[in-house]
Amino acid sequence: MSSPTAYQAHSLTANERLIMDALRREGAMTRAALSTRMDLAQQSVHRLIEQLIEQGLLEVGETVRNGRGQPSPRIDLVRDAAYAIGVSINPDSAVVSLADLGCTVREEVHIRAPQTNRTASLIALNETIGRILARNGVPRERVVGVGFAIAGFFVADRRQFNTALPLRDWSLIDLKPLLEANFQLPVWLESNVITAAVGENLSGVGRWARNFVYFSFNFGFRSGIIIDGKPYFGANGNAGGIQMHPKEERWTRPALEFLIEELARKGTLVDSLEDLQQRFDPEWPGVEEWIVRVLPGLNRIVNAVASMLDPEAIVFAGQIARPLGQMLIDRTTFWDELERYNQPPRRPRLVLSETNGDAAALGAALTPLKHHFF
Repeated sequence: MSSPTAYQAHSLTANERLIMDALRREGAMTRAALSTRMDLAQQSVHRLIEQLIEQGLLEVGETVRNGRGQPSPRIDLVRDAAYAIGVSINPDSAVVSLADLGCTVREEVHIRAPQTNRTASLIALNETIGRILARNGVPRERVVGVGFAIAGFFVADRRQFNTALPLRDWSLIDLKPLLEANFQLPVWLESNVITAAVGENLSGVGRWARNFVYFSFNFGFRSGIIIDGKPYFGANGNAGGIQMHPKEERWTRPALEFLIEELARKGTLVDSLEDLQQRFDPEWPGVEEWIVRVLPGLNRIVNAVASMLDPEAIVFAGQIARPLGQMLIDRTTFWDELERYNQPPRRPRLVLSETNGDAAALGAALTPLKHHFF
């Protein structure tokens, strides 16, 4: 494995991380403005800022005038100081993102090919990462790590994944050492529904909702949970797995594999989830039948989530076509059994994803950055 960069070898203090995170969320600001966001003396904040400037993580930018006093320079992140790679693996595609220290995606590449052969996929991922770094002029030593997300759930003390069936070649093996040897970088593993929720939290619904549940409609169906602005992982890293259908009713789950099967029975052939997402037509024979079949279970899930977690929003996202997601939202029903005195409980908003790009790959890229800096 390659030798660690200066940032990989250095651990920021909790207060340094608070400063970095404030600048990530709110952008450049003066020392005085930063001090108002910290539960520290102004002198201590100024000292911490100087330390971060010396490390090359912060820089002094343009000056602004506040009232009658002397103009004050803005402090900002040095966005080129560090980068991270995010990889999201789906049955029929992979997405690779490059994010800078400001958590801005510099480039996102979709590999439109089945990811059923692990060896072939890793070769393609390595080549893609090399091209992305070259195109963006990013030295490899400034990449602090790879966030790797895949469709499935953790087993074996979070060392292995039990993936969707088309990804069986990635299942039940210790992926971390294999991936680190392949990428020659530190690797963080996560379920892609969790990283998608993290991506949504940073650049989508999370901008106005601190508590939401992310429904990921993919080959299967899972959810990610954001509580008080942070992802909830659960004891085994599998929080958000929704088991409300017994095995004999599996085909009534709101999973897109069953929509593709229904469309094929009615004469419409769909090559992949991406093909379904791009070509979706509400008038296709089979769409209405699928909605009618999955809606009772989806209603149960939505009402259970609303009652147990009381989120501000439930996000319909993943690889679902936006028109189809809106059709499900429009026909989802909140039950009225708790309505007394004409005062029902407040319900979460049902909304489509508000991110640009692939939320799972974005969230995966943010994982190494969060570990080191925020």
